[in-house]
Amino acid sequence: MKNYIFQKLIYQLVSKLFVFPIYKFVFKGHLIGRENIPQKDSFIMVSNHGSLLDPPLLGHALERNISFMAKAELFKIPVLGFIIKACGAYPVKRGIADKNTIKIACEKLINNNSIGIFIDGTRQKNGRVNRPKQGAALLAFKNQKLLLPVAIVNSNKLIKFKFCIPFFSKIIIKVGKPIKPPQSSSKDHLNIVTMNLQDNINNLIG
Repeated sequence: MKNYIFQKLIYQLVSKLFVFPIYKFVFKGHLIGRENIPQKDSFIMVSNHGSLLDPPLLGHALERNISFMAKAELFKIPVLGFIIKACGAYPVKRGIADKNTIKIACEKLINNNSIGIFIDGTRQKNGRVNRPKQGAALLAFKNQKLLLPVAIVNSNKLIKFKFCIPFFSKIIIKVGKPIKPPQSSSKDHLNIVTMNLQDNINNLIG
C-alpha cells in the first residue's frame, strides 16, 4: 500500500509540474473522446507511436496512471530510471519474448492498474499504425480487459524548424470506443481484434 501511494504521488508530481506545461502550453494539447475512457475498471490502452514523449503525454491527457513498457536500458539512467519506475513503467528487452514482462503487465491489470501498449512496438515515421503486433489482444484475452484505442496526432512531427526558429505542432489525442477482448487466444481471433484496433486508431488519426 505504501509503495502504491508513493508511486501515485510521484506520478501526480511529474504529471502536474513537468508534463502539464509541455502538453498544454508547448503543444497546445487537446483531448477528444474523454467519455470513452472506462472509469471503474482497469483497461489496456492501445496507441500509435511517433515520439518518446508519447507515454507522459498520453498518461496526462487521459488523467490515469497508465503503466507503459519501457526499454530496459532507460532504467539504468539514474534520475530518469527512478522517475519512470516510480510512475509505474516496467522494463522490456527489445526483441526478446520476456515472460517476466508479461507477468508484470498481468499483475498490474489484476490490481486495477491500466497499462499502455504501442501496438507497432516501436516508433513509426508516419505516425500511423503500420505493422501491429498481437500482444495487446493476447493480454486482453488473458485478463478479460477492454482494449481502448487511442490516437495521438502529430507526435511524429512535434517540432519543425523554419529559419532556425522552432515551431511546435498541436497535439490532439483522440479516444475511441472500447473494444472487447478476443473470444479466444487463437491466431484468427487475435488477428481480428488486432486489425480492428489498427483500423480504429488509423481512422481516428484521419
